[in-house]
Amino acid sequence: MILATKAAVASVAGIVQSIAVAIAHTTSPYVTAYPWSAGFGTKYANPATLPTGNGLSLDFNGLSDIAIGHGSAPGVSAYPWSAGFGTKYADPASPLAGSGYALDFSTSGNDIALGHDNSPYITAYPWSAGFGTKYSDPATLPAGLVLAVKFSTAADNVVAGHQTSPYITAYPWSAGFGTKYSDPATLPPGTLNGVTFSTNDNAIVAGHNTSPYISAYPWSAGFGTKYADPATLPTGTGRAVAFTTADDAIAVGHNTSPYLDVYAWSAGFGTRYADPATLPSGDCFGVDFSINDDTIALGGSSPRISAYPWSAGFGTRYANPATLPTGTGRQVSFA
Repeated sequence: MILATKAAVASVAGIVQSIAVAIAHTTSPYVTAYPWSAGFGTKYANPATLPTGNGLSLDFNGLSDIAIGHGSAPGVSAYPWSAGFGTKYADPASPLAGSGYALDFSTSGNDIALGHDNSPYITAYPWSAGFGTKYSDPATLPAGLVLAVKFSTAADNVVAGHQTSPYITAYPWSAGFGTKYSDPATLPPGTLNGVTFSTNDNAIVAGHNTSPYISAYPWSAGFGTKYADPATLPTGTGRAVAFTTADDAIAVGHNTSPYLDVYAWSAGFGTRYADPATLPSGDCFGVDFSINDDTIALGGSSPRISAYPWSAGFGTRYANPATLPTGTGRQVSFA
């Protein structure tokens, strides 16, 4: 079963639950996954064939597949998922031109896009229980290393965040890249490390290296006028960003205490929520809300993966998993 969109899931809130959480990380085995039920269960067995380098990005394709972008050729590894890792899928016939720094399955489950460090910087494939023939590169490429990539919920657009100005590039998507949208009138001020669409596709939010560290734009087949910055800015480099399914909050992970900020959201940034009683212990490189918005998980420094109950604010941090990831946590994702 593939959970086609977060919006569809929201319509059955309270019935559908996130049942697993996984994290890409540095140090072998490079990916670690746990059952999830209001806390971490016993770690799933490692995949029989491990990714070949540092885990940099990760996404579940509903409940059917999991893919990890990593630092050594072929840059991406993917597996069937059924309460654990199945036999690794064949590598794509046209491998990535570098390390898989960013990765996202479309919400339809029919495509996968990856950001990497060599031209063309973004690569996409059809997906049907494995990689199909690589789509043609976009006519106008991103301007450099792509560190973040995200499909819209409707799977009709794809956005890339990258290291070089204009820092954000978006394309229409219909089984391939369309003509690049015009850049936003007010560009992000530095390298984009994280980017996401709101669940209703009405906004794009990006985390970046330079103050104000987070930027947001209305979205309607193109960038609107940048939203006002939040009244209380993140304290350091914006890394990962994530909306709740309900689009009523936006989280940003960053590199300075308190390492994670969450803001109320309603067509712009609202009031920042109070910090959790127990702060994350270091850089936050990845963040995700569970499908029914009752949990927020993050990846970063030791203990490398952390989670909190969420209900319009942080609850008491869940106990760490019994078996921790073996290296710095990067992207984290709920199934």
